[in-house]
Parts: sequence; structure tokens; C-alpha cells
Amino acid sequence: MEVQLVSPEQVLYTGEADMVVARTLGGGEIAFLRDHAPFIGALDAAPVRVAAPEGERQFAVHGGFVEVSANRVIILSDVAETPEAIDLERAFLAKSRAEEILRGQPDDYDASIALQRAETRIAVARAHQG
Repeated sequence: MEVQLVSPEQVLYTGEADMVVARTLGGGEIAFLRDHAPFIGALDAAPVRVAAPEGERQFAVHGGFVEVSANRVIILSDVAETPEAIDLERAFLAKSRAEEILRGQPDDYDASIALQRAETRIAVARAHQG
């Protein structure tokens, strides 16, 4: 099936894939295979995995939408990053800052989002490192 992963800044991936796994808001992870039923969903901040013939790739996706129809998966992300673009040290610092804020203010929405984004970046970068 054809896959496109696009952010406002760039096209991160376009090509064929056997499977795409993404996390939807409130719905958990969902895998899309060839001949999947039409689907539209809002994306959570989480890694997106693309199982392509040349191997699996992961991307840090921070919100957006996924549309599936006619053996095409289109991901329109608010913010998305390739593993090579992630600064792991910076992601760990962002995670520490967010955790520190949340210790004092557990309901801080911005810190919760920052923590989720940092954890997504760390997971994608670590998976890429092997």
C-alpha cells in the first residue's frame, strides 16, 4: 500500500509499506494493512511505525490525522521528526524539565504534553540506534 507521512515543514516518508502502526487519540494503537477499511482518526503524540519492504522505519509524530482508503495511508502531522533529526540529549533535558514541573504541578497541561513529546522522541531515537 502507498504511504505518505507529511508535516507542515516537509514530507518525511513516501513509498510502499506492508503495515503502518499509529496511536489514535483515545483509541490506542492501530495497525493498517493492505485492504484496510476506510478510516479517519486524530493522532496522539507517539511513534509511527512504517514496515516497508526495505525495513521498518519509525517517526516521532506529535498529533495530526491519519486517513486510510483504497490502499493509501496518509498521515498529516502537526509536528513530525525522523529519528536522525532528533537530538537525544535535548529530548532527555526536556523530559527532566517536564517531570520536575509535574512533580510540583501534576495537572500542568503544557508540561504533560512536553513530557509526552520528549518520551516519543526518546523512543524513536533509541529504536533507530538499535
